Amino acid sequence: MPAPSIVPASTLAGGLNPSCRSFPVHADRAVNQPPRPPHGRYALSILNDARRADPKSTVMQADTVGNRLVEAAVRTPDAPAFTFVDFAAGGAGQAAVSTWRQLDRQVRATAAALRRAGAGGEPVAVVAPQCLEYVVGFLAAIRAGAIAVPLFPPDLARHTDKLAASLTDARPTHILTTRAEQSAVAAFCAASGIPNRPRVLAVEDLMSARTAEDGSDELAGIRPRPEDCAYLQYTSGSTRAPSGVEITHANVVANAGHLVQAYDIHRDRNHMVGWLPLYHDMGLLLMALLPVIGGVHSVITDPLAFVQQPARWLRLLSRYPGAVTAAPNFAYDYCAQRVREEDREGLTLDGVAVMINGSEPVRPTTLNRFMAAFGDYGARRVAMRPSYGLAEATLIVSASPTEEEPQVTAFDRELLGGGIARVATDTASVPVTELVSCGRPQGQEVAIVDAATCRRQPDGTVGEIWVSGPNVGRGYWGNPQSSAETFRAVLAEDRSAEGARQWLRTADLGVWHDGQLYITGRIKDLIIIDGVNHYPQDIELTVQNAHPAIRKDHVAAFAVSAEAGEELVIVAEYSPPATGPAADRHSVTRSVRRAVSTVHALAVRDFVLAPRNTVPRTTSGKVARRASHDRYLNGGWSSARRPGAGSEGTAS
Repeated sequence: MPAPSIVPASTLAGGLNPSCRSFPVHADRAVNQPPRPPHGRYALSILNDARRADPKSTVMQADTVGNRLVEAAVRTPDAPAFTFVDFAAGGAGQAAVSTWRQLDRQVRATAAALRRAGAGGEPVAVVAPQCLEYVVGFLAAIRAGAIAVPLFPPDLARHTDKLAASLTDARPTHILTTRAEQSAVAAFCAASGIPNRPRVLAVEDLMSARTAEDGSDELAGIRPRPEDCAYLQYTSGSTRAPSGVEITHANVVANAGHLVQAYDIHRDRNHMVGWLPLYHDMGLLLMALLPVIGGVHSVITDPLAFVQQPARWLRLLSRYPGAVTAAPNFAYDYCAQRVREEDREGLTLDGVAVMINGSEPVRPTTLNRFMAAFGDYGARRVAMRPSYGLAEATLIVSASPTEEEPQVTAFDRELLGGGIARVATDTASVPVTELVSCGRPQGQEVAIVDAATCRRQPDGTVGEIWVSGPNVGRGYWGNPQSSAETFRAVLAEDRSAEGARQWLRTADLGVWHDGQLYITGRIKDLIIIDGVNHYPQDIELTVQNAHPAIRKDHVAAFAVSAEAGEELVIVAEYSPPATGPAADRHSVTRSVRRAVSTVHALAVRDFVLAPRNTVPRTTSGKVARRASHDRYLNGGWSSARRPGAGSEGTAS
């Protein structure tokens, strides 16, 4: 297939403005800005653009992402909109700041250049590293009337297959990236056979192109409606191939409102602060879209900066009073384990308003470890907010209540495996599973449903979580059958009713208890052995605590088929100390088998002690159990035994 085209800066209409400095660099504020026009003239110019887009409106009728950006630029033009803290430059990081006025101009200029390049109405992918250009490119694609597709650059380790699959599924006409990545992205598309020969454009070139009135002519006829698709959110692929969820402007505005309500966010007192990747649903909505819709300042850094030194995240939280942040459960554990005592000096976490814990099961032990590590530095337990959501619902579904400590409940493990959530009264003699409540739904309805009969279940009974609300996406891109099955389910008791409510089937398992939602696992990940249900995350927790040589949060438990039925296989990465003689590895294996047998009454068919970074993970950092299962069966770990071979396997 012919290579995708790289569009050089010289071909853009109007050429380049060599004096343009898009993102001034300063620790706290923008500097070296070009002369600013009077506030009133600028406000009038962009409001006139809005009126041209909708002549019948006094300002703007449609509640869309683009119109919310215009409103923010009018309301607080010189307030900081986005700050990107670059730790690659060393030291405490260099902050590039863009005001709402600057951001609106950059987005409009980029959108106009995109229109001149032929974009509009079809997907435009953003394949770029974490930076302010990513935000501009994403918003510009939406402003240009295209469907934005937030993705990641091809240098993200071990995820090139997903990137190729997502691009092939979306079939974008154009790809936005940075100048530094332009050649690599084009080469990747050519090597991967991406259809449509998408034009690869650098955001810096587009937003620097001179246009009449910042693109007013090109954008005057672009009038997105709330029901139009704003972007495709590709799922992380933890249990299936990536699928693009169609998220409308109305979905985004509604779910941003849910977030504001759930976490009591206000632009005058809060800052969104974090490192979550912008291509992930939690990072995109919390760090990019909610700030635009709510006019809230967003402070972003690169995920790698967090991984290298997790204290950087905590220092940023200390620097911005009223910080609202979010991360998966593993990140809080990572901080407790990796941030040294000397790096904790100077942290002031008492000003952090919200620390959302989501995207993967929330563990009570993690909450305790984080508080033990950072309670003396101001961390507040009431700021920790376990939450539940998914890409198909834009993001958030439920959140724990404001100013309440996370609710932890010990359920009888055996009964929970049978689908009944009953509080264990004697935790000393009865095996228990501790679950953390994810609170109550926010602006939507949640039902617990029998997945087979599609009947609503009573409180205390485990079932599939179904969601209905204005934030639920409209379907999977180009897949009407899966869309109908997933997004348009109807309860059995409502099937005869005309205009029955339609529900999103999440494929997640949960239960109502005392008016709060508890998540128990994923339907496709459930391990069923001898007719008994076992949740893989419970087994994985037991395994990683069985021996210090096992790497935390890098364990996959799954079932494989054998002649006698389903049997348990566990793959776990080892920590550096486990690189000694084989005898040490046999000791690890014996400890794991003993712990799983004692805690879960299960025999381990095969245990693989694997090298670091070999247990597959999704792009959002979760363990990919289905991919681990497939790799195991395909002999991906050299010493792993296929079902029926029985072993105490270790991979070298």
